This record gives sequence, C-alpha cells and structure tokens, in this order.
Amino acid sequence: MSQLEAEVKRAIKCDKLAFLASETEEAQEALQKLSALYGNARTKEADVIIALGGDGLMLQTLHAFMGTGKPIYGMNRGSVGFLMNEYREEDLRERLQSADITTIHPLRMEVVDHAGYSHVARAINEVSLIRQTSQAARLKISVDDRVRLEELICDGCLVATPAGSTAYNLSAHGPILPISASLLALTPISAFRPRRWRGALLPNRAKVDIEVLDSLKRPVSAAADHTEIRNVAKVTVHEDSEVEGLMMFDSDHGWDERILAEMFRY
Repeated sequence: MSQLEAEVKRAIKCDKLAFLASETEEAQEALQKLSALYGNARTKEADVIIALGGDGLMLQTLHAFMGTGKPIYGMNRGSVGFLMNEYREEDLRERLQSADITTIHPLRMEVVDHAGYSHVARAINEVSLIRQTSQAARLKISVDDRVRLEELICDGCLVATPAGSTAYNLSAHGPILPISASLLALTPISAFRPRRWRGALLPNRAKVDIEVLDSLKRPVSAAADHTEIRNVAKVTVHEDSEVEGLMMFDSDHGWDERILAEMFRY
C-alpha cells in the first residue's frame, strides 16, 4: 500500500454504507439481509459503496463512482469474482476498517470511426479491438508516435491495465501484471502475421495508436470494457492519470496475493 493509499485508509469512515446488487436472486437476497443489518445509505451520502454480485457489477460500480473518492468494496454473489471479496454477513464494518485500499487509473480510449466521428470511453480492464467479419483485421501499431508494427494480421489486439491483466488479456495469453506495476500489456489476439509476435510490455505513460488498415473491407470494433464502438478507423489508448478509483480488499487476501496465486495456477 502506498503512502497515499494509507492516508486515504485512515481518513475513510465506515459509518454509512450503500449497497448495490446485481439482478440475480442470490445478490438480491444478500442486499435485503445486509440492508437489514447495516442500513442502506444513499450513495451520495455513503462512506463506502458495497457491490454485491460478480466482476461485471464491480466494473460497472467502479465506472459509476470513478473520481468521486468513494471506495468500492465488492462481495462475491456472482459467477466470477476475481475482483470481489468473500461474502460474509458478520463483522462487515470491522472488515472494512482493516481492508487494504488499491488505487487504480483507467485507460482512456479515443476513437475515430469510418464517418470521421470521434468517441471517448474509459476502461478499467482493457481496450480491445476485434474483427467484425470473417476476414482477419490488419492493424498498424505505433507507440509514442513511432511505428512499431507496420502490419499485424490478427483477430484483434488489446491494451490491458494491471487490473485487467487477469481477464481477457490472460485468455489471449498475455502476461499477468502485479497491481502496483507501472506497466500496460499490449497483447495480440490470434496473431497470424507476424506469427511469433507475442505482444509487448509498455510503461503506463505510453500512448498507443492503432490504425485499422483496409478498414472498409475488414471492419473492426473497439471496446473499452463494456462500451463498444463499431467500424473504427483509428484508436488511441493511454492511461488517464488524472482520474482514479478506489478498491478495497480484505487485508488477508489482497490483490497482490490474488495475482500471485493466479501466476502459479496451472
């Protein structure tokens, strides 16, 4: 935990809790039980936001409260829960008081589509480009305004944060990044040529430009987490260091431990 995160932890109160839940029966049942035990404050007044569901709900909650200074504590009531803590009803305020806080910065995706319109979205996990048809995508990749790959023929590629390195990036055989690493993962998806290229690790201050070659014949979509733009011509990705979100993890099973465990999973 950084000094800033330690200071934030000391300043956070856990008196007023706001609970948000996914629509599943399991999450809604947990919402009723926890609200009865601890109350359910309005999100604007809450000291901590409690997300009840899976990783999808956690991402939605982080997006909704990014930049507000409100920490998010997730409890797993969904099918996937890498970003979530174990669900327990007892001693919740004590768990929150002792929880570790992790600061994350999203990626900013800037897109120009075929029609020349510009779009902006943020991603906590990754920005991904995917072919829209049966034909492979042809991509030109530049880093900090220097061309690094004149042509990547592939199903797509993605830029992942440390937080997202265990998600789509890992499925595409990209590297797992420690949460404190000042790095981004640039990972190809089913690369055909150059066949042996496995991606790159970039400093988190890097700016990645991806130009879609032959974009009318080989259309490509771009997605920042859940926000998708279709028929893109060019995508620029960089870390938005001016915006931050706060996540809370139980001190006995923090994010560093989760990532280490994932690295040694087989």
